[in-house]
Amino acid sequence: MQQQIYYATGRRKTATACLWLTPGDPACTINGLDVRNYIERQILANHIRVPFDVTGTTGKVGFRCRATGGGKTGQAGAVRLALARALIRMDASLREPLKAAGLLTRDAREVERKKYGMVKARKRFQFSKR
Repeated sequence: MQQQIYYATGRRKTATACLWLTPGDPACTINGLDVRNYIERQILANHIRVPFDVTGTTGKVGFRCRATGGGKTGQAGAVRLALARALIRMDASLREPLKAAGLLTRDAREVERKKYGMVKARKRFQFSKR
């Protein structure tokens, strides 16, 4: 009997995460490394585990993920969104707790572009009166 695999994509800032969810296999890897080895900051590793905690599926399902672009914080947010979306594809009844926890909303904040005549997006050069 072939095991069912559920696919989902998540994005945050400039990072993209492609995630394959496998029920029954508790291994969680990102780019071939364990989550704890790939993301060194504990707070970001906990950030990824939130969908498991909300739905009560910790240890029952695992995932394999490919994260590209951005930094570790953006990739962690992208993996969390992809994981929440994949859990819904696995079991539609999990949508309610995930929605209530705010895990299905894509964080649309992006870096504001730099404007000409300025140091950064909003920071100006020092004003000189004379």
